[in-house]
Amino acid sequence: MPPSPETRLSLVVRLRSVRDEAAWAEFLAVYEPLILRLLRKHGLQDSDSRDVCQQVLAAVAKDIEQWKPDGAKESFRRWLFQIARNRVIKFLVKERRGLIVKGGTDTLRVLDALPDSNASLSAEFEKEYRQQLLLCAAEQIRGEFRETTWQAFWRTCIDGCSVAEVAEELGTSVGNVYVARSRIMARLRVLVSELQAVS
Repeated sequence: MPPSPETRLSLVVRLRSVRDEAAWAEFLAVYEPLILRLLRKHGLQDSDSRDVCQQVLAAVAKDIEQWKPDGAKESFRRWLFQIARNRVIKFLVKERRGLIVKGGTDTLRVLDALPDSNASLSAEFEKEYRQQLLLCAAEQIRGEFRETTWQAFWRTCIDGCSVAEVAEELGTSVGNVYVARSRIMARLRVLVSELQAVS
């Protein structure tokens, strides 16, 4: 069994050293896809999303020394969300100015339709974070289980197939599919809890 990943607080502390490649790799594995998905959901093209994401990550690297936990729940994610939100706003304001000059009314309408509420964006960021955390945890534990056990879990819980259908595909009983799902979900709960252990 691989060692348990460090908690988010210890990871954040390690990020203060730009030379800690393992900490930055772990951070990027969770947060970069999260930030990119959030940017794309709000209408940024792939190349723009990547540019803004790099700006967010550069700001984190630059300002991580100043971050201090405030004792409130999800402190680090709120801080990271603020950085991401500020960068998106700067990008959209700059883009909007360009569109007004160029007369791009269709794209301007898309920008106007973006949600303005900080609360809804924050909730969306949190939802994306939880999904990304689950994917990272799943990737970390996959090697702990036989392939048929993993497929029983993945096909029913992630792909949404029926238990009976998956049991037939895998040549096993419905009971075995439920047991496989239960074992993996229990392991995921533990790992996700460890990964979330701060903020």
